[in-house]
Amino acid sequence: MRERIFLLLDAGHSEEPLARIVDIVLISLISLNVVAVIFESMPEVYAHYGPWFDWFEIFSVSIFTVEYLLRVWSAVESRNPRYKSPVKGRIRFMLSPLALIDLIVILPFYLSSLFGADLRMLRALRLLRAFRLTRYANSMNLLLQVLRDEGPIISAALFVLLMMISVAASITYLAEHAAQPEAFASIPHALWWAVVTMTTIGYGDVVPQTLIGRICASVIGIISVGMVALPAGILASGFNEALHQRRRRYEQLVDNVLEDGVIDADEHHQLHQLQEELGLSQHEAAAILKAGYRKMSHLTEICDQCGKVILLPSPDDPEGGGTTRLSKFG
Repeated sequence: MRERIFLLLDAGHSEEPLARIVDIVLISLISLNVVAVIFESMPEVYAHYGPWFDWFEIFSVSIFTVEYLLRVWSAVESRNPRYKSPVKGRIRFMLSPLALIDLIVILPFYLSSLFGADLRMLRALRLLRAFRLTRYANSMNLLLQVLRDEGPIISAALFVLLMMISVAASITYLAEHAAQPEAFASIPHALWWAVVTMTTIGYGDVVPQTLIGRICASVIGIISVGMVALPAGILASGFNEALHQRRRRYEQLVDNVLEDGVIDADEHHQLHQLQEELGLSQHEAAAILKAGYRKMSHLTEICDQCGKVILLPSPDDPEGGGTTRLSKFG
């Protein structure tokens, strides 16, 4: 039962129809909760439908609480060896990012009930339920993977950008403090202008008036065009590389299952499972499979005597290397 519950809650990795239904129900419930929080902020709407919002919140928290407890209980069935231990494994799972989000989004309700007050700040945390949708979106998982892989490089770029903002604010403060004592009352005040300028937003609420200040602003504006775009470029490059890696993983599996020229039921299941895991569309998977068949046709020919398929040497290994063999073809 525990393994079945884990599979039902393992978003996007189970082919059971019931698991798909569970995913759809939870996605719909999360989306409706986000919409409810938004409409609750409108006094005229909450005045008429307040009790409905309260009952929907109780219903949602009940479902999310049961779901959270079931996820913690079934975590030991995960393929991740870190969660295999009955006690330590569950604790590690509870400290994982997605599990912490699951816990945070139900805490406001219980804390509000415990303290007997409407804790507005805690109730606002319910908007974090939107982040639970990342469990069901392969593209979001891919983005999180890229952030983990490119984290050190992006952090270095952001650190350099932060240093430049601090230096720009300091220099501009020294140049503009006497001319604009209110706008540039201190370096922290000047940081607002530096951030707005270096991000090329340019609200225009604070403008340098001295010659030195304007020269500094010009230099900062030119340099910041490349510096601000650098983290975005690193992220885009990492995202593109991650997409290519996923395609290569699927291509490698296609090459492996086509070694004998036949895709049996088990191999078809492996292909479908990896496609779901990698978030490849049906069109992408079909294109890769077609390319694999095309490559296979160039490496095989039919034997005139036995009618079997002969696996020819690879173009990368024209000598054959003793790897030429016979294989069945359907």
